[in-house]
Amino acid sequence: MAYEELLEDPVIQKYLHELVGPTGMPVAASPPDGEVTDEELAEEIGLELNDVRRALFILYENDLATYRRLRDEDSGWLTYLWTFEYDNIPERLEEEMHRLLDALEERRQYEMDNEFYLCETDSIRFEFGEAMEFGFECPQCGSELVSMSNSQLVEAMDRRIESLREELNVQPEEAEA
Repeated sequence: MAYEELLEDPVIQKYLHELVGPTGMPVAASPPDGEVTDEELAEEIGLELNDVRRALFILYENDLATYRRLRDEDSGWLTYLWTFEYDNIPERLEEEMHRLLDALEERRQYEMDNEFYLCETDSIRFEFGEAMEFGFECPQCGSELVSMSNSQLVEAMDRRIESLREELNVQPEEAEA
């Protein structure tokens, strides 16, 4: 898939935006063909050099850019030549989705394993043990803590987990293993 096609995908645009933020998005959204220096890139897209370097480093940390160093024989200065490596973005997104699925399943289990109490005044939620320690009174305002149902939250998690499993083609027993 060509970079242009890849960058037209709104999911990939959102992923890049989440990584580099709005300031770094011009860098991420305009990968040049071949190698480029950070100075050339800053001049080409009209950004501050530090903003370009920050975005390039984030892309590098996420295996979306590589560099090679050249040392000027006369001055000793190092020049970094950057290359964008966007071919693995779909795999990176799939890894992120698997991490999200794992986190949701873990959080769902936590929600199922615990009983919660709520201070309706301050909207603070407590696990049963914490509520008992406080004598079922809010430590901030003194209001009575009331039993709280988290069934709507669990149902929303179930829907999202099922959606992710379908998208990733993961069966429930594989997800729990």
